[in-house]
Amino acid sequence: MTSALPSQDQPPSLSAEDVEALFVRGDGRYAFARWGRPIAPVIFGVDDATLTIFKGAIEAIAQLASHPVDEVDTELGANLLMFFCKDWSELREIPNLDRLILGFSDLLAQLDRTDANQYRVFRFGEAGAIRACFVLIRMDESLASISAETFALNQAVQLILLWSDKAFLETSPLGMVGSDRVILKPEIASVIRAAYDPVMPAASNDVSHALRLQARMTRPQ
Repeated sequence: MTSALPSQDQPPSLSAEDVEALFVRGDGRYAFARWGRPIAPVIFGVDDATLTIFKGAIEAIAQLASHPVDEVDTELGANLLMFFCKDWSELREIPNLDRLILGFSDLLAQLDRTDANQYRVFRFGEAGAIRACFVLIRMDESLASISAETFALNQAVQLILLWSDKAFLETSPLGMVGSDRVILKPEIASVIRAAYDPVMPAASNDVSHALRLQARMTRPQ
């Protein structure tokens, strides 16, 4: 999966305004957060081959961010839980999932009503950093038509940071190289690297944070 990442010598092409847009939510708030603890993933509802692909994608993006991935989270056991299903109602049968996700029953009803095929729920620590993430995926025809490698990389990118809810609605974080190779776009890779720079805060609601991110992106790697 590491071959799906761009090289570090490819310069970013995002302005500060472009970076800002990646973290400004639909209600106009700037909201940025990165993981504050090692990521410990557990994935339900896929076969062993697909499990390997998804864990490989998560590890590749975490490596890009220079952020650790562990087998176990010392506090939660697992802090990244991904659930795959064919129908949202299947998730009601998973023990204690309704205790992990606030308003779980209403959320499933909304996802079913809007014909959604994926949803991410983040939890945050006291300092605002990401503490846990729950990813719900309904494998409809559109998702089933995407290769496992591409889908896994896309999911890994979207959970490594708290992006805007509008960030990738119109443009994918992935791009094509040639006719058959999908990679993470260099500019998005640069945002991730800059976001995990130790000098940057783990969370911010100040729009000036985007200026600092863009400045880190233009520094030599």
